[in-house]
Amino acid sequence: MKTSRRTFLLGALAVAAAPLGCARTGNHLLADPFTLGVASGDPAPDGVVLWTRLAPNPLADDGLGGMPSRPVNVEWEIAADNRFQRIERRGIRTAVAESAHSLHVELTGLRPGRDYFYRFRVAGYQSPIGRTHTAPEPTALRPALTMCFASCSQYEHGWFTAYRSLAEDWPDLVLHLGNYQYEYPAGQYVAPGGNVRDHVGPLTATLASYRQRYAQYKTDPDLQAAHAAAPWLVVFDDHELAEHWAAETPAKSQPGFLDQRAWALRAYYENMPLRRWAVPDGIHMQLYRRVPWGALATFHMLDTRQHRGVQPCGDRLGSDCRSRTDPIRSITGPDQERWLIDGFRRSSSRWDLLGQQVFFSRLDLKCGPGSGFNPDAWDGYVGNRDRVIAGLKDSPVRNAVVLTGNVQSHWAAEVRERFNDAKSPTVATELVTTSITCGGDGCETRPEAADLLRENPHIRFFNDRRGYVRCVITPKQLRADFRVLPYVSRPDAPVQTAASFVVVDREPALQRVVSRP
Repeated sequence: MKTSRRTFLLGALAVAAAPLGCARTGNHLLADPFTLGVASGDPAPDGVVLWTRLAPNPLADDGLGGMPSRPVNVEWEIAADNRFQRIERRGIRTAVAESAHSLHVELTGLRPGRDYFYRFRVAGYQSPIGRTHTAPEPTALRPALTMCFASCSQYEHGWFTAYRSLAEDWPDLVLHLGNYQYEYPAGQYVAPGGNVRDHVGPLTATLASYRQRYAQYKTDPDLQAAHAAAPWLVVFDDHELAEHWAAETPAKSQPGFLDQRAWALRAYYENMPLRRWAVPDGIHMQLYRRVPWGALATFHMLDTRQHRGVQPCGDRLGSDCRSRTDPIRSITGPDQERWLIDGFRRSSSRWDLLGQQVFFSRLDLKCGPGSGFNPDAWDGYVGNRDRVIAGLKDSPVRNAVVLTGNVQSHWAAEVRERFNDAKSPTVATELVTTSITCGGDGCETRPEAADLLRENPHIRFFNDRRGYVRCVITPKQLRADFRVLPYVSRPDAPVQTAASFVVVDREPALQRVVSRP
């Protein structure tokens, strides 16, 4: 039986700084080191990754969180109940300064499809309690999976109320599709209506500044609640490093960019619940991966930054050029493309979901004669997209859904075999989440939205509020609820559902759910 969401969320956060009897580790710390909360991620049927990072002074300029330079032993334990009366596993791991005293405990030996609760202890302090969930056994089609996905949480642009609402939806799994943090110094990136709080530190360009920026974001209690509520699958986008970077090329000339990329990837790993195979090797990090959820779903988590070619058309929004359709251009790189299409060929899941960063469907931004596109999205890499769509069509994939971040507004689209042919068959659907905060409060729609929808008839929905998407996946259907907040410029906004769509098994089309009055 699942714990009440209210009981768990209130109880877990209440113990954030509760001192216990001194842990037998020989450590001495002068303040609570668990200011950044806890997290879990990359669930498997027999285990999951547990994460925390010690930081009694999280905003320290050196990025080390006020920790001493020596190693510190940390106790961890995981239980079948939130009172920790049925301990399943426990142990001690050493946090070291070279990794900013972050911990990644990669567990095995757990039971499939179960809720678990975990915590850490050191020097008389106990962390908040986190809830996690193992993936079902490989043949399981049930129970239903509740999954939320989110993107674009700019700390300065608003309060992270959407993260709190996401936690209260009690998901089994959370996908974060990029732009977890933003690189700008205070006041450089201003939301319409102004920023509600400031970044500390300079433009992120060093390992210390990236570590400090992640720490600032992770001190937010609403983000901590979302991490503590469920395991996460994470992929980065551009702002974890710098806007619109592509492989080894920055958007603007920038000396030392490759050093910066190495530092950004290192800090990303230190602050995310990722498995050890994701440990960066210099400027490279293995991020794309497949995560099965029983026989019900397979998540193909993509990396559309490290392997892409430079954006075409001078990376000008609303532009068009011949190079955009060059078939050799790639946003995934050839190795990742082959890996993805091979995964389609081998699929036996009821649902195949692509967790990825930028708009996948064709989006013509120029109404009337002529065309204009976003070269930073898949529209800048048309040949690559065509091959992925062909790979889907020619595979045993039963139901394909693309999950997208980056766009900072809600969209729902039908992915056609040929986007320039209104009669072309639909091969998949795309669900695009708005931002958690980026862009400020937003609005229900934009003046140009109606014209854009007419120009792009395969796109079925648009909303410009902040929020996230909640999906409930069963063998028979996927239901997507586009969750929105009326404002993020003030805390504690209520959440509501702006629209809901259903995708029925073997019917790759969006069916809008009509709400009853």
